[in-house]
Amino acid sequence: MAGVFITFEGLDGSGKSTQLRLLAEWLGARGCEVCLTREPGGTPLGLRLRAAVLDINEDIDPLAELLLYAADRAQHVNKLLRPALAAGRIVLSDRYAAATVAYQGAGRGFSPTLIAQVIELATGGLKPDLTLLFDISAETSLFRTHHRAANDSQLDRLDSESLAFHQRVRQGYLDLAQAEAERWRVFDADSAVEAIQTQVRACIADFLVANGFVSPKAFA
Repeated sequence: MAGVFITFEGLDGSGKSTQLRLLAEWLGARGCEVCLTREPGGTPLGLRLRAAVLDINEDIDPLAELLLYAADRAQHVNKLLRPALAAGRIVLSDRYAAATVAYQGAGRGFSPTLIAQVIELATGGLKPDLTLLFDISAETSLFRTHHRAANDSQLDRLDSESLAFHQRVRQGYLDLAQAEAERWRVFDADSAVEAIQTQVRACIADFLVANGFVSPKAFA
């Protein structure tokens, strides 16, 4: 049986990475074979591209940024995602093509036509089976990322963008979720981590069982 491709999207500071990790641990404890990955940086080449594209000291042209993310995604799709799905694994990815629609489309202002063409070229048509959006306000996103940077890390190039940029990105995500409601699930990321994880587990269990990927006994 082919695998299942589930993506986690949201602004920085939304907790999506934490929710992905907790879900992976929960699924693994129930005998599911899970592959965790991310964009950018899901492959060795991707790690080098990630370092370049998020470097706060780099003055990257918006078109160059778009194409660097596309290069990372093409490598990711062909070297990791497709093989993992062919092996029947549950693939959980911290961001995927929707991030390009939100950040480079809504955020940077590239046309939907160009964004769609670049995504199609990079992915070869590979789409997630399910996308989880962890929604927070742009103000909360910036507060969390700046607080985190003050304590243990440096801001990356996208974290340092304006409030208006992050507001456009958030709206881009919400517009996508509304346009493709059958494939998206939206979670209030202002809630407690444990409460969100309970909702995520219920959502994923229902999805996997309904699509015949996992026996209901696995979640009993």
